[in-house]
This record gives sequence, C-alpha cells and structure tokens, in this order.
Amino acid sequence: IMFEMTVKVQVGNIEEGVKWYSAVLNKAPDRIPHPGSAEWQPFKGCWLQMAEGKEEIQGLLIRIGVHDIQAERDRLRSALQDESIQVSTKQWVPVKWIDLKDPWGNTIGFYEYLDKEYEKL
Repeated sequence: IMFEMTVKVQVGNIEEGVKWYSAVLNKAPDRIPHPGSAEWQPFKGCWLQMAEGKEEIQGLLIRIGVHDIQAERDRLRSALQDESIQVSTKQWVPVKWIDLKDPWGNTIGFYEYLDKEYEKL
C-alpha cells in the first residue's frame, strides 16, 4: 500500500538551501532527519526533501512511501523480472529504500520508515 510521496532536490550548501526553500515555502523545515538534509511537508502525504551534496542523481528523484519495503522489493523483482533489486540502508538515515532508474534516467524509488510513528504525520 502506497501512502505518501517524497520529491528530492540537491543543493550545494545546506544552510543556503534551507534559507531559500524556507522563504519559497513560507515556513521552516518540518524535520531535519539527519545532518545535510531538511524536509518540508507542503501538504499531507507529500514531502519535499532537500539534501546537501552532488550525488550522481540525474533527472528527477521521486520516492513513494510503503509500509513493507521487503514486500515491495519482491513485487518489483517479479514485475520487472529483475532479481538484482535490493533494499538499501544507511546508519544515519531513518528509512530503508529501493531506487530504480527508468529507461530515461529518472529515479523512482520506494521507502519504509524505520520509526513507524513517521507514518502517522
């Protein structure tokens, strides 16, 4: 079951990015999940995530929240006939996720919160 969506943008400087996006969205970030990242919820079910750095993301990155990332991995492996699809984690990031590149270079992904209280926001 999909229940929310996150769109990610990259910025070169976190402080400048927070200042600019706070002005544009007319509010401070709703949460800072880890250093180098800020998130705004412009409306229920939608998050704008800003991250500092120049990761190798080209095109758009959209991630969709799911309740069970392992079940989503299994569904994607079957639907795309691709057993290499894996769930990713990082120690300081509060989600588990899967990212897929479409044939045009965009990234679409799915994530599951480690702290289920976030699903209620």
